[in-house]
Amino acid sequence: MSADLSTQVRRRRTFAIISHPDAGKTTLTEKLLLFSGAIQIAGSVKARKATRHATSDWMEIEKQRGISVASSVMQMEYRDCVINLLDTPGHQDFSEDTYRVLTAVDAALMVIDAANGVEPQTRRLLQVCRARNTPILTFVNKMDREVQEPMALMDEIERELGMEVVPFTWPVGMGKAFHGVMDLREKRMRVFSPGEDRVGGHAGDEVLSGLDNPAYAQRFGMQYAQSKAEIELLTEAAPAFDRAAFLSGHQTPMFFGSAVNNFGVQEVLDALVDLAPSPGPRMAMQRLVQPDEPKLTGVVFKIQANMDPAHRDRIAFVRVASGHFKRGMRIKVARSGKEMRPNTVVSFLSQRRELLDEAFAGDIIGIPNHGVLQLGDTLTEGESLLYTGLPFFAPEMFRSVEVADPLRTKQLKAGLIQLGEEGAIQVFRPVASSLLLLGAVGQLQFEVVAHRLEHEYGVKARIMPSRYQVARWVTCDEKDGGTKELQRFIDGNAHRVAYDAVDAPTVLVEYAPELRAIEANWPKIRFHALREHAGLVFQKQLEG
Repeated sequence: MSADLSTQVRRRRTFAIISHPDAGKTTLTEKLLLFSGAIQIAGSVKARKATRHATSDWMEIEKQRGISVASSVMQMEYRDCVINLLDTPGHQDFSEDTYRVLTAVDAALMVIDAANGVEPQTRRLLQVCRARNTPILTFVNKMDREVQEPMALMDEIERELGMEVVPFTWPVGMGKAFHGVMDLREKRMRVFSPGEDRVGGHAGDEVLSGLDNPAYAQRFGMQYAQSKAEIELLTEAAPAFDRAAFLSGHQTPMFFGSAVNNFGVQEVLDALVDLAPSPGPRMAMQRLVQPDEPKLTGVVFKIQANMDPAHRDRIAFVRVASGHFKRGMRIKVARSGKEMRPNTVVSFLSQRRELLDEAFAGDIIGIPNHGVLQLGDTLTEGESLLYTGLPFFAPEMFRSVEVADPLRTKQLKAGLIQLGEEGAIQVFRPVASSLLLLGAVGQLQFEVVAHRLEHEYGVKARIMPSRYQVARWVTCDEKDGGTKELQRFIDGNAHRVAYDAVDAPTVLVEYAPELRAIEANWPKIRFHALREHAGLVFQKQLEG
């Protein structure tokens, strides 16, 4: 059994696509699915009013705005590997969702807009990847437009992201004079031919052998001459690919192409299979868990409500960390001790799902449930294990919310509780008020919640300003009085304490100096800017 398990684990590649908004991430996701044979037609993300939309952008509001606001999961098979691809929201207002997704992957594919280079959201996401030593592959997109010089881009990536860059392909020209890419490892050139409706991989592409084929100068003129000089320089100066440096997140292979034209995508797909690691061991609070252990363990890293509007469902996305999942098997929720026997577990192609019978370490499975599972829950076959590392950050913006029609108050509360449990927004229940409070990282989160309340729950909500600006979760160590001291704090500050989606007490204040005064008056209480879900464990070193 173990040998079979090990084989299945080695076949898995689980990675996230990350980028700044508009770098072409969702388009590249589509094309990876297209090239793997998982879909037959790519949805147009440009034609926002068209009836076709990106496979990975399934929410109504995403179709209207042409942006990704929820992470999507897609599974496909390619070259005898099972690839689990997670498309993340690029918009910074949804960085928490992206951060949690990055805890569930073994590698990341960074998409960079060749015209704009390294942008702020790319920088933030890379910091998360670097903190976890996540291996990163880089795809420089939109080479069919007038863009920055590739040498300047390479230098900027190295300088801004603090990583060595190793080009695996190199462009010949750009914009209207974009002729294709040199494959530096295979020593050949793939000639560019525009057209986003080309399918079937690179079967019809023209490929010329050699890096200094005499035909290049004749056909591609000065663009080839410039590329040849750059390649010669790279051959002398660029570092050799070092797999250990790549796997520790210190070196990134770089590829060039045009996702919208299906160009350069095959090389990226092949590199993901060849270079990205299969699932490795994961640290639980109790011990290190190996992926090919026979017993199942997994962690809930995302919850999504209403993926199927007809059924008002809630799906828990679980990263399988070890063992062999079989449909109908007994699973224990470590937090609550409750037992489940899920029979309708699904795999994903964005919102399309298929019933699945089995899964292995690295796979992402969806478990429909009605509130039994929460973000950060650890699932096992009975062992009391706790995976950590799923963060919630203290909100930076607050709004109060009330229902336009008082008869819909019950639906409002139900909708907000579900949206809070899935992590789309943080929902707080003030001790001294019946008015619910919403907390978010960015304004767009409030807009999405209002839209979803109306279209998914039939509730028109008024989102109004709130006086609060700062939130901190509060705990108290046992040595300092524990639960009794914490309750004394809550009673003494009832006018500014609220409970969040998992009943963690939170203090809300208007100004930072007010918080400092409270901290001075309550020396035994600990105040946290970050809450890690599992067992309400707080990690001081991650706060900021």
